Amino acid sequence: MPVAIITGASKGLGRALAGALAARGWDLVLDARGEADLARAARETAAHGTRVQARPGDVTDAGHRAELVAVARALGGVDLLVSNASALGAEPLVRLAELPLAGLRRALEVNAVAALGLVQEALPLLRESAAGAVIVVSSDAAAEAYPTWGGYGASKAALDQLAAVLGEEEPGLRVWAVDPGDMATDLYAAAVPDDDGPRPAPDQVAPAFLRLLERRPASGRYGAPALLGA
Repeated sequence: MPVAIITGASKGLGRALAGALAARGWDLVLDARGEADLARAARETAAHGTRVQARPGDVTDAGHRAELVAVARALGGVDLLVSNASALGAEPLVRLAELPLAGLRRALEVNAVAALGLVQEALPLLRESAAGAVIVVSSDAAAEAYPTWGGYGASKAALDQLAAVLGEEEPGLRVWAVDPGDMATDLYAAAVPDDDGPRPAPDQVAPAFLRLLERRPASGRYGAPALLGA
């Protein structure tokens, strides 16, 4: 069975991806900070009949990242690494003039530094895989200038660039940065609590990621709406 590590898998897009992959026979290593929510997500995901290992922790902790990769190694290796864990920097979002620098550092640490750290930890196993792939969950805020989204967008722009360079440096892998588009998630609700407009559920967006795995296009940046419409 192929093995995937998914960070931020207790709810939202990470949880939706875990369920979609498990339904297709993937064994999984799931991470999140919320132990109770992660355990619940792991139980529901394991109902598909695959092996699911949940490891609560913070992806900015090098020891935790090493543990995730060690658990995946015990399951057979790492065929897919999904960096989905994200931090906003401020909740709700604020203009740059008011953004706490500690919040910006946290967003950069979670969204970019920890993502690269996990790639570095998993890279030997990804190289050994016949179809090694890395997916980093980006945002349109990485490419567009939206008021109050500056800190989060900067961290995701950094993540995009790391993914782009990794794709050049590791031609044997597929490295995809994916903008999932707007979704109804707790993260978005925390970012903009007054915006209650209709948005697709993460389960509606997860098929875009499956399409990447099925078609394996060149490394690069992709938008989920375009993938779903292809």
